[in-house]
Amino acid sequence: MQHKISITGISSISPLGISAEEIWDSYKSTSHCISFKEYSGEQTPVAELSTKGKHVISKLRSESQQYRSLDDSVLFGIYAARHAIKNSGWSDDYDFGINVGSSRGATQLFEKYHQEFLSTGTSSTLSSPTTTLGNISSWIAHDLKSNGPEISHSITCSTALHALLNGVAWLQSGLADKFLVGGSEAPLTPFTIAQMKALKIYAKENTAAYPCQAMHWDKNTNSMLLGEGAAIACLEKGEKENALAFVTGIGYATEILQHNISISTEADCFQKSMRMALAGTPINEVDAIVMHAPGTVKGDVAEYNAIKAVFGDNIPALTTNKWKIGHTFGASGILSVELAILMLRQNEFIPVPYVDHKKNPERLQKIMINAVGFGGNAVSVLLETPSRINKI
Repeated sequence: MQHKISITGISSISPLGISAEEIWDSYKSTSHCISFKEYSGEQTPVAELSTKGKHVISKLRSESQQYRSLDDSVLFGIYAARHAIKNSGWSDDYDFGINVGSSRGATQLFEKYHQEFLSTGTSSTLSSPTTTLGNISSWIAHDLKSNGPEISHSITCSTALHALLNGVAWLQSGLADKFLVGGSEAPLTPFTIAQMKALKIYAKENTAAYPCQAMHWDKNTNSMLLGEGAAIACLEKGEKENALAFVTGIGYATEILQHNISISTEADCFQKSMRMALAGTPINEVDAIVMHAPGTVKGDVAEYNAIKAVFGDNIPALTTNKWKIGHTFGASGILSVELAILMLRQNEFIPVPYVDHKKNPERLQKIMINAVGFGGNAVSVLLETPSRINKI
């Protein structure tokens, strides 16, 4: 990378909560945020927004007539974006770009309008503008009154980290000084749940203490489950005094597909993305990795194999948040970035409670974050703590 990129603000809304303090407290707890809800007559594990989260989204929806017709994915993004720029000190600066992506976009509205079409043969006048993927970034830009470029995209589960890559590229090019990046997802809908169950990767109803067994290497059944939420980060070029963390490395790669959701046994895409993100950083300087680890049998082990191939005998401490909040699809990568930033700020590693951790580092200065989407689109990002950092 030509220059370090500063993350000067980050905010999220998820099953963990809505404030940095609340989210950190949730991570410190060994309990998960997963509950069971009925979908198509079956009790299904999901991770919904916290009670506070649902309240603030309901309040946001009632702010204007325009917002009442928006999908939850858009409202999640607006809420997180407002607080991200507040945290970064951008509140009076409108010259920034926006790239907020989503794996599925306006999922709830799309399913609603499609069902309406099947039932009546006609469609609502709002069905197209409120279900377009670009709807998320354009509404965030409208809400924040920004003047910069607005981009939305979908690269399945690595969407948010691809947004971060795009933001870094714009800043490095000199075409922008500030960029808002992230992902938003509201996938807890009947058709989406049915799709994941059809792939036979969704967790089944059980009495396990932890329904999602992410990073449990010896599991013999898939345990991925879906969660909802959004997270937005503020990027600026250079080493800013108010930086929460520096982006010091980025990497990306795509696998040759064997089938639509395939990933190789050794996760070749992750090996390439992690090596690219490391660049000249010695492997023994990486203190931890926040894994993608969705809770599937093959996906978890393939990523672990890739880490072993890259780091050899110097495997960092490994963690993930999927066991706690499920898989938030396009938002998952930026929620993992948030976890990494919180760990760097607190200089405290958050383990997975049912995993026998071989490393629990006393010092956290560099953390890598991984994400990969259906189709083998891997991204790795290396974060570094500023020398002077304030705890939350």
